[in-house]
Amino acid sequence: MSNNNETKRLSRLTAILTQLQTKRLLTAPELANKYGVSIRTIYRDIKALEQSGVPIITEEGKGYSLMEGYRIPPVMFTENQANALILAEQLVLKTKDASFIHDYSEAIEKIKAVLKHNQKDKAKILADRTRFDLNITRERSSNNLSDIQYALTNFIILKIDYTNEKDETTSRLLEPFALISTDNWLLIAYCRMRKAFRFFRLDRIKKLELLNENFEPHKMTLQEYLNNYNVC
Repeated sequence: MSNNNETKRLSRLTAILTQLQTKRLLTAPELANKYGVSIRTIYRDIKALEQSGVPIITEEGKGYSLMEGYRIPPVMFTENQANALILAEQLVLKTKDASFIHDYSEAIEKIKAVLKHNQKDKAKILADRTRFDLNITRERSSNNLSDIQYALTNFIILKIDYTNEKDETTSRLLEPFALISTDNWLLIAYCRMRKAFRFFRLDRIKKLELLNENFEPHKMTLQEYLNNYNVC
C-alpha cells in the first residue's frame, strides 16, 4: 500500500511539473481538484518540487508558475507553428472519438509545455477566439490564415483589399478579433472604415498586409460578442 501511494505521489509530482510548464499560472485548489487530493497535499507537493530544485514562483493570492527559461525545450516552435498546433487542437475536439481526443489532448499538453510564457498567453487568446461551427469538408482558397492568426494574437492592424458579394473591392483597416469556421473561414474584425465589427470571408481577401501598428485589445470574449450581436 505504501509503495502504491508513493508511486501515485511520484506520478502526481511529474504531472504537476508538466502542468506548470503548460500553463502560465496554477492554483492549489485547481490542482487539488484535478488530482483528487487535498489542498494541503498540493502544498506539500509544491514544497517537494521546490526542494528538488524546481524554481517555482509563488504569486501571493494568485498561484504558482515556473521561472521563465527554467527548462531546455527539446523542440522549439515558431509562433506560427504554435498557432497551427492550437488550431489543430480545436479541430480534434470536434471529433466524436473520445479515445482520440484523450490521446491528442495529452500530446498537445506536452507540446504546450515547451512554449514560453508569452507564447502560452497568445495560444490561449487564439484558442479562445477561434470557433468551429461546422466541420471543414472543402478546400479553401485562402493563404492568409497564419498571418491573420499572428495579427490577432499580437493585436496588429491589418490592411486588406476585400471583394464583397457584389464584386466590389474596397481597402479596409481592420482590428482582428476572432476566427470562425462555418461554410467558409470568417474573420470577425473591427472595421475602421465602417466603425463597427464586421465579418470578412477569408477567400474574398485579395490582398493582406500586416501594418507596423498595434491596436488596443478588445475586452469582450468571443461568446460575449456572439451574444451581443445575436449570431448563431
